[in-house]
Amino acid sequence: MTVTLRQARPRDLDDLYRLEQAAFTGDRFSRRQLWHLLNRAHALTLVAEDEVTEGEAGRLLGYGALLFRRGSRRARLYSFCVHPAARGDGLGRRLVEALEQEALAQGAERLGLEVRADNRVALGLYRRLGFRLECWLESYYEDGCAGWQMVKVLAPPAEVVERAG
Repeated sequence: MTVTLRQARPRDLDDLYRLEQAAFTGDRFSRRQLWHLLNRAHALTLVAEDEVTEGEAGRLLGYGALLFRRGSRRARLYSFCVHPAARGDGLGRRLVEALEQEALAQGAERLGLEVRADNRVALGLYRRLGFRLECWLESYYEDGCAGWQMVKVLAPPAEVVERAG
């Protein structure tokens, strides 16, 4: 299967909503929240889509959304999701790495995220990609599960680069 990454479009709303329903049992985004993410938020969303065949639209296999705050050098991986049927083939890694490049292109030096403390697969992926535990979040999720805030340095601060050169 060939998978392409592209920027999400407003017409992806229904597919993103179905993906949320398939991938999560709780803490899902509503259709309204997804609409805001695609149309109003200071955000960038990438989708992973299987190869489009003639006469058919591609199927969304995953997505990741970055939030940016004006004046901040820290981006936030706000939502990240891979369809259960597409897990285990490196799609998550590929999507996170593409999101990191997008964050860098927007001037971010750090990328932060929150992850459920009981999601060992996601924690392992993020650690392998260079994210470090930053802060414990007690009862962070709607079901009372704790979470971890994690962060990755994407680029050295400008001052360090200037001194090194």
